[in-house]
Amino acid sequence: MTLKNRISLLVSLLFTILFGLASTVIFILYSNYRKEEFRDRLEIKALSNIKLLVNVKQVDNQLLKIIDQNSINKLYDEKTLVFDSNFKLIYSSIDDAKINWSIDDLKYLKKNKTFFKQQGDYEVYGVFYDTNDKDFYALISATDDYGKKKLLFLRYTLIISYIFFTCVCWVITSFTVKKAMNPLNAFHQKIKNINENNLDTRIESKSTKNEIDLIADEFNFMMDRIEISYQRQKEFTAHASHELRTPLSRMTSQIENAVADPDAKPKNRTFLNTILTDVNHLSELINSLLILSKIDNRETEHHEVQRIDEILFSSIEKINKSFPDFVILFEMEESEDLDTALEIKGNKNLLEIALTNVLKNACVYSDNKQAKVTIGTDHYHLIVSISNTGDTLTEEEQKNLFQPFMRGKNASGTSGFGLGLRIVQRILMLHKANINYSTPDINTNSFQLFFNL
Repeated sequence: MTLKNRISLLVSLLFTILFGLASTVIFILYSNYRKEEFRDRLEIKALSNIKLLVNVKQVDNQLLKIIDQNSINKLYDEKTLVFDSNFKLIYSSIDDAKINWSIDDLKYLKKNKTFFKQQGDYEVYGVFYDTNDKDFYALISATDDYGKKKLLFLRYTLIISYIFFTCVCWVITSFTVKKAMNPLNAFHQKIKNINENNLDTRIESKSTKNEIDLIADEFNFMMDRIEISYQRQKEFTAHASHELRTPLSRMTSQIENAVADPDAKPKNRTFLNTILTDVNHLSELINSLLILSKIDNRETEHHEVQRIDEILFSSIEKINKSFPDFVILFEMEESEDLDTALEIKGNKNLLEIALTNVLKNACVYSDNKQAKVTIGTDHYHLIVSISNTGDTLTEEEQKNLFQPFMRGKNASGTSGFGLGLRIVQRILMLHKANINYSTPDINTNSFQLFFNL
């Protein structure tokens, strides 16, 4: 899970939990408030009935029932019972509602003065009223229909509000976090695209100096040091390769002259030819390193229009000189826009080196001294395919195919340094092109070069 999604999830969950807890607390508090408020109403009604019955002599049971029936504050399904000190019922309201009571309830009232309990849908309040002459007990039962409706309305309101605001919170949080993380996403994209070709890339740092800007500053400082170290390394490789070419050229000339000397003994001539082969291999390695260093230092960036077919023919001609017995089959796919697609911007010498290296690779590792070259297009690329039959690479070898000095098992007994394909990849990257290796069939190697149209 990404950091952005993790933050959105945590913030949304936190809000959901807190809002749920707050809604629950509000509902519980209001429920308790309703009970207390209804209890007070029952208490007032019970005490009023007792006082009217006891203190006002003109009020008898019938009159009290009439008063009770026409009371402004009449409760829903109300039932009132009044007992004297001997637990004898002296008054009962005319309602049909029932109150489940016992002598133990009245004794409990005498001891604790009041009680409040739930009986099904009814709530019962009991009160003990002490006068100078007699003691009275009152039980009053009713349903708080109005209060419960308000409680039910509050419950649905809280549930709907919880669902609605939770959804809104998740959407707003996701949008806000995404917007806040946009600089970090841009930072990630720039870092992801950095390679040896664009070590001069730097991350824009604003003056706000937040955490992302601080990271950007440190990253830019790190890239400065990496670029300097990388350039020094490439400069050293270029200078060393350049300085080594001169003595190697002199050695090659001297050995060739010694081999051509008619007075040289056959044994010495064989020995000198062996040394000459090694010197030529060393010269080839130094030339490859020099080419790589020049590419990495961007000393050869040109954007002239070139025809890839002409460069390919020139490369084939070079291969034929080095491998005269090698056959290259050439084919161009029919396409209306092929002639236009053959024109690409680039450096002719570098592209010729790249194509020559791929063709040479096909020659060296072919088992029948034959390769096939095909030029075609798709909707987005000019594709140059070079294939041959021979031993193929394993999946592990394919992963490191374009790494410097990488050679597969099929290279045993074959001279080389493992730099040819690395040079090809670097040249194509400079031209914003790609190269892929595949095995379309058993014992078939295929390289495809993709040039953007």
